[in-house]
Amino acid sequence: MNQSSPPTENKPKVSPVPVEPAVTIFPPIYNVPLTAPFQWLRLGWRDFRYDPTTSTFYGMCFAVLGMVLAIVLRYAVEYFAGLLSGFLLVGPFLSLGLYEASRRRERNLRGLPATLTAWRANLGNMGLFAGVLAVIMLVWARASVVVTALFFPDRMPAIEEMVVQLFSFENLDLIEFVVVFTAAGLFFAALVFTFSVVAMPMMLDRNTDAITAMIVSFATVSKNVPVMVLWGTLIAGITIVGFLTLMIGIVILVPVLGHASWHAYRALLGPDPPKPDKKDGATPGADAAGGTDSASQN
Repeated sequence: MNQSSPPTENKPKVSPVPVEPAVTIFPPIYNVPLTAPFQWLRLGWRDFRYDPTTSTFYGMCFAVLGMVLAIVLRYAVEYFAGLLSGFLLVGPFLSLGLYEASRRRERNLRGLPATLTAWRANLGNMGLFAGVLAVIMLVWARASVVVTALFFPDRMPAIEEMVVQLFSFENLDLIEFVVVFTAAGLFFAALVFTFSVVAMPMMLDRNTDAITAMIVSFATVSKNVPVMVLWGTLIAGITIVGFLTLMIGIVILVPVLGHASWHAYRALLGPDPPKPDKKDGATPGADAAGGTDSASQN
């Protein structure tokens, strides 16, 4: 029995699906001049003046934390390192509101309420980042206790007594303690700075995961070592000035540093690259949120 061949079906031609260009996980890192930190501070002061209510609110939060630290330093020096660790842990998350305020300023927006919930945009990764910072700070707090116990096994002297003995050079052990304690603190502070200098703004702005943000932050510091040393020194110096003004300066200086850190991120990594349009693959113009003051781009 002869079987006829099955009828040939006319299958419609399927046009190839356009493939979207891959989005680079690691953004380009720019070299900036040594004078860039002063430009960031100028732009930070501009942002403070643009929305003084929001900036002052966060400045007052930092001032309250600073008062707690000052009280502990005066009456319970042995707990100072632990609370300082907490201050350094909470600081980046309070600064998150300042980063959001600067980002909203790029779109000509202002207002406190929107900055209070900025952490919701990338909660999981920010929580992971907080956990990493907490581990580093706990190690530092433990190290400070060990160093203190080695030099003062019986009693920790009061801060006034320490200052008098330090500047009179009567107690060489105290001088050695201050040197070792400061060196240990600088090591942990540099470690946190290296892995966080652009991490929080990057997680906020680009919805990046915590590990990538920390790697990019490390690479950014490695590529701009002199600038980052100057920037870290300015942050520490300005913060100390705020403490020396009985916390009054903290209300203004720390928010300016927070806004300036946003502009440091913009200058070092640039705006978030535009994403291709899903309909026709065309690349739209950069979003208004990605634009920055031309003076801050390098």
